[in-house]
Amino acid sequence: MTIFTGEYRYSLDEKKRLAIPSKMRQGLGAKGVITRGLDKCLYLFTTKEWEVMVGQISKLPLAGADSRSFARFFLTGAMEVNLDNLGRILIPDFLKKYANLTRKVVVAGVNNHIEIWDETKWQEYRDKTENASEEIAERLYGNKELNI
Repeated sequence: MTIFTGEYRYSLDEKKRLAIPSKMRQGLGAKGVITRGLDKCLYLFTTKEWEVMVGQISKLPLAGADSRSFARFFLTGAMEVNLDNLGRILIPDFLKKYANLTRKVVVAGVNNHIEIWDETKWQEYRDKTENASEEIAERLYGNKELNI
């Protein structure tokens, strides 16, 4: 499994192309899958990690309305993207609109995937999370989910 980390600031060009940081390109490979993410960002997966995610989603019960809704949200927005010779991907219009991407974006490595955020939205999210990091860690530790 490839681990993505780091935070990088980039700009979308006039053709809605985004350069993937060189440190992330090697782990991503020649193509990936981009889709709607949670918190109004985009998720970019390697094809291998995408297959893992689809496998997990396929285990959700079809009888559950929330399961169907999540599968539709996540899967219908997915598109395969190819990196060009400059390491750029094309962001489809409907995904650009979903994430409210403007010219300035943040590309963030988050374990098994890459997140693409509008720079302003990322800063708001990051500030909020940094200010609550101790409370978040306490809730996770209290639930035995985090062992730091």
